Amino acid sequence: MNLTKAVEGQEYVISDIVTGDEELDAFLFSLGCYSGEKITVVSRLKGTCVVSIKDARYSIDNQLAEVILI
Repeated sequence: MNLTKAVEGQEYVISDIVTGDEELDAFLFSLGCYSGEKITVVSRLKGTCVVSIKDARYSIDNQLAEVILI
C-alpha cells in the first residue's frame, strides 16, 4: 500500500521507496524518509499530504506520496 491510502493520524513504517530516480531517492533520504522509518500522515490538502517524519513535518504532493510504500 502506498502513502496516499494511509489513514490520517495513524503511524506506519516505510517498507520501500520506489522512484527509479537516484536524485529523488537521495532527497527523500535527506528528509529521513527511508525503509524502516516511521511516518504519519498528519493531514491531506488539495493534491498534497502533510507527513511527519522524525518529529518534522513536510508537505509532499500526491505523486511523491505514491512512491512511498508502507
